[in-house]
Amino acid sequence: MITVNGQPRDVPDGSAVAAVVAELTGARDTRGVAVAVNGEVVPRTSWETATVAAGDLVEVLTATQGG
Repeated sequence: MITVNGQPRDVPDGSAVAAVVAELTGARDTRGVAVAVNGEVVPRTSWETATVAAGDLVEVLTATQGG
């Protein structure tokens, strides 16, 4: 179990960050999305290879327009 944006989430150990983002956002276009695992920003170029493990704290942030 990991924590995503403060909520417990059951994902298999070793899941790619990209899979977590896809499951959470349901979006194919991930422009404007940023991810941090245990307080460390994960560059988009590493989403396919970076993985999560039980106990990880994941923050997924989505930019929105406004004014």
